[in-house]
Amino acid sequence: MTDRTIAVHSVRSLVETDPDTLLVDVRTPAEYEGSHIPGAINLPLQRVDAHLERIVTDAGGRLVLVCQSGHRARQCQDKLVAAGLADTVVMEGGMNAWEAQGAPVVRGRARWALERQVRLVAGSTVLASVLASLLWPPAVAVAGVIGAGLTFAAVTDTCAMGMALTRLPYNRPRNRIDIEDSLTRLGARG
Repeated sequence: MTDRTIAVHSVRSLVETDPDTLLVDVRTPAEYEGSHIPGAINLPLQRVDAHLERIVTDAGGRLVLVCQSGHRARQCQDKLVAAGLADTVVMEGGMNAWEAQGAPVVRGRARWALERQVRLVAGSTVLASVLASLLWPPAVAVAGVIGAGLTFAAVTDTCAMGMALTRLPYNRPRNRIDIEDSLTRLGARG
């Protein structure tokens, strides 16, 4: 698939000059609740497949896809382009780059980023299994399983641990994100 990207400064300019531009934040509802770009809609990556036909049919104008760093937005772009929606771009660096440039952000309940949570859980599990292996040597196998899982996650650009962490109460938004409203806003521009 074609990976088309756009720099943060260009996104800011585009939003100001082209009213048909829509920012689509593909992060989890909890990440979106924590901080998002003003006017962006939340359409979590894990919900895109279920609504793919409607998104492709209803989308009018350019979609700028946003996530935390750019990886999930590229995955979403690949799905949309494969389904026939060509006018999509991924904001380079995601929310990390947006916030680093001091661009406006709507802030909500602060949480650790999902990537940071994965590092904490994976690192803690490896450390605990290595320490436990001092008393019971087979426990070191858990570290091997985590290492294999992280390797698989890197090769496939997926993360089972991250997806599991999104289901924890800590990662649930206080106010439910209305997917139907996001899809309606997407179609209202066409």
